[in-house]
Parts: sequence; structure tokens; C-alpha cells
Amino acid sequence: MELLIRRFDELENRQLYEILKVRSEVFVVEQTCVYLDIDGIDPDAVHIFYEDEGKIYGYLRVFWKDAETAQIGRVLSKERGRGFGYKVLRQGVKYAVEVMKAEKIYLEAQTYAIGFYQKAGFEVVSEEFLEDGIPHVKMIRLTAPEELKKI
Repeated sequence: MELLIRRFDELENRQLYEILKVRSEVFVVEQTCVYLDIDGIDPDAVHIFYEDEGKIYGYLRVFWKDAETAQIGRVLSKERGRGFGYKVLRQGVKYAVEVMKAEKIYLEAQTYAIGFYQKAGFEVVSEEFLEDGIPHVKMIRLTAPEELKKI
């Protein structure tokens, strides 16, 4: 199992295909949610994922929301219960803090996953809202170095 961190133009064709495939499997098929996954953000994002023998096991993308805030999105684990979701989230937070030097990290979490993100230091900052028919909340995590020890 290998952790990979790639900008869009560093992805191999096969890797991009697998990323889009697993995102579609999880967010469109499993969640029976028809939406446009290819939203124009990928070329400006950094893609962080665990790969083994060409298969993606955990994935997220991180990009700038504004001048001080990194945004994490499309967090997934293909094999739930094996810890890939949390491992990739830790790596995304670490990248936002250490490489991007973001002051805050923002994400929109499906409400069933609030506890998952709270475990990594995120706090709910909004009321529940619907995104593509699925209940979500906005969450923020401050990025002070001592906060990294919490994940």
C-alpha cells in the first residue's frame, strides 16, 4: 500500500481513471445520488490517495477555498472498516497545514459522518443543509501545529 500525493498534471492516466471510477462508485452509485462529480476543481486540487496494485483504497482532494482556507473534499474509503478513510484524512490535514500553510481547513460533511470528522479536530459551524439531496453540515478545523497532535 502506497500513499500518493499528486497534483492533477502529475497523475498518470490510469490513476485519474481509478480516482474518477471510485468516486463515482461511492458518491453516485452507492449513495444513489445523481450529480456532476467532475466539477472543474480537480485541475486545481492536490489528490491524496492510498493505492495498491492500481486500486484506490482511500482518497481525498484538497484545494484553496480562499486565501487562508484550504478545503478538503471527496473523502472516501473503498473498504470501510480498514482505516483508509481516517488515514487519508490525516494526510490531507497534514498537507494543508505543512505544505499549503493554510490557517483553517473547511469541508462539507454528510451528517452521518460528523463524528468521523470531529475525531480529526473539525467542528460543525453551520446548520444542516441539503447538498444534492443529502444532509450536510459545514465544518472547520484550525491548523495550529499543536492541533496536528489531535489526529
